[in-house]
Order: sequence, then C-alpha cells, then structure tokens
Amino acid sequence: MCSVRVNDDEHALVATAAKAIGVTVAGFFAKAALRAALDPHTSAAAIAGRRETVTELFAARRHLGQIGNNLNQLTRAVNSGGQPTDTQLDAVLVAVRRASARVQDATDRLLEDG
Repeated sequence: MCSVRVNDDEHALVATAAKAIGVTVAGFFAKAALRAALDPHTSAAAIAGRRETVTELFAARRHLGQIGNNLNQLTRAVNSGGQPTDTQLDAVLVAVRRASARVQDATDRLLEDG
C-alpha cells in the first residue's frame, strides 16, 4: 500500500484525466506509475513534457467550451431574429481555428512522445 500527496490543482488535473479514461484517481496513479516503471528510459523531462502537453489539452478544452458559449449566444440571437455582425462571426471563427490548432499541436506532441 502507498499513498500519494498532490496539491489541489494537481488532484483536479489527475481526477479529470482519470474520469476521461474511465478509471478512479487511484487507478490512474497506478496505471501511470506502472507505465513509467516499465519504461525506465523515460526521463523526468519527458514526463514533465507530457504533463505540460496534457495541461495544454485541458486549457484548449476550456477554450473550446468558451467558444461553444459564444456560438450558443450567436445562435440564440439568430433564432430571435437578430443578425450577428461580421466582426462577431470572424471572432468566433478565429477562436475556433486557434483552439483547433492548440488541440492538434498538443495531440501531435503526445503522439511523438508515444
């Protein structure tokens, strides 16, 4: 038996990742530790890099949620007879492209680290 101490931010990050793959926090820690133990050539720097990449994916996910809010507001306005301005539409499209690029970059980094 062992225990792991993490701060609240770290716990939230791990809990979100665990939920995403359908395991408990303890199960997530066990899987991560066993994977690291089975690959002794993985350096602390590589692990830190993956952590930064996962953090970036979660940030991009929040960004996409904010974009979803903007899209819902525009849709509500259109359904009520309003007409969004070109500036509003352009801002949402730029945000979608930026968030998509963030997700793609982070995914590419994770796949490269394999």
